[in-house]
Amino acid sequence: MVSREHKKAALHEKLQLLRSITNSHALSETSIIVDASKYIKELKQRVERLNQDIAYGENSGDQNSWPVVAVETLEKGFLVNIHSEKSCPGLLVSILEVFEGLGLNVLEARVSCTDSFRLEALGGDNDENGESIISAQMVKQAVSQAIKNWSESNEQE
Repeated sequence: MVSREHKKAALHEKLQLLRSITNSHALSETSIIVDASKYIKELKQRVERLNQDIAYGENSGDQNSWPVVAVETLEKGFLVNIHSEKSCPGLLVSILEVFEGLGLNVLEARVSCTDSFRLEALGGDNDENGESIISAQMVKQAVSQAIKNWSESNEQE
């Protein structure tokens, strides 16, 4: 039979694991669970936004020709994901110019441009006071406009 102390230790260990997974800094059990609940809610919202982005990409005509853009707000900046099933020569330059125009510093990026186009970039946008000066929606609109401009310039060629 498992002793009460073993059960308590196992529960404490599971709560600490939950605390670390959810990036909680809470100390009490109740606060850890509340933070975990908020984290799950944020994940659900993120999944919903990504599903909307995918649906938008599928409904906007030829799904293979239009890159899908998703922008998430992080603690200090944004995570920008752009994906297209086809190669998009020159698109990376257009997107990086938009980042520069918005004042986003690319802190980390992964890009693939061979058979398809995929960009995952982590960008920071802080002013001198450490305050965020642009929203995720503004970043998404600017990147989407750059993709539209890129697409139109490629159609003319």
